[in-house]
Amino acid sequence: METLPLGWPHVILLLVAAQRLGELVVAQRNTRRLLAEGAREVGAAHYPLFVGLHAGWLALLFAVVPADAPINGWLLALFVLLQAGRVWVIATLGRFWTTRIVTLPGAPLVRRGPFRWVRHPNYLVVAGELAVLPLVFGAWWIAVLATLLNVPLTLHRIRVEDDALSGRRSLRSAGSTAS
Repeated sequence: METLPLGWPHVILLLVAAQRLGELVVAQRNTRRLLAEGAREVGAAHYPLFVGLHAGWLALLFAVVPADAPINGWLLALFVLLQAGRVWVIATLGRFWTTRIVTLPGAPLVRRGPFRWVRHPNYLVVAGELAVLPLVFGAWWIAVLATLLNVPLTLHRIRVEDDALSGRRSLRSAGSTAS
């Protein structure tokens, strides 16, 4: 049986997959802790669609990007910058960051870090990632497909999240970390 050659594109994709799996571990831990503290999850029905989109996006990239595909260094740098944005969001939310919509009644909304400027910074980062990473390898059609699938899901999720968070007061102090 012939082994499939792995190139730098696949190494990059495996690193992204490992990052996502690590984030899922953190998110699940935070979700369990928040639920134990009395939080509630909303919008659970659409969550598998996001998991499918993101897993499918990475799997499709891994399957169709050749091992010797050229790598656009500028776009890769932009993707790395998006990862810094992702880490900033996660660090800002701390123990309140999850991949689900989990809200703890009475906890103030975060208005620091990237939330000072954008209400939903993570969704901007994700939209950028879904488009930029395929373009790093010249897979423009995957960028278009992922974006077209992501837009309606994200718009729905933002509505669900905004409804879940309505009525919560915001706290601008550096000491607040609730979402």
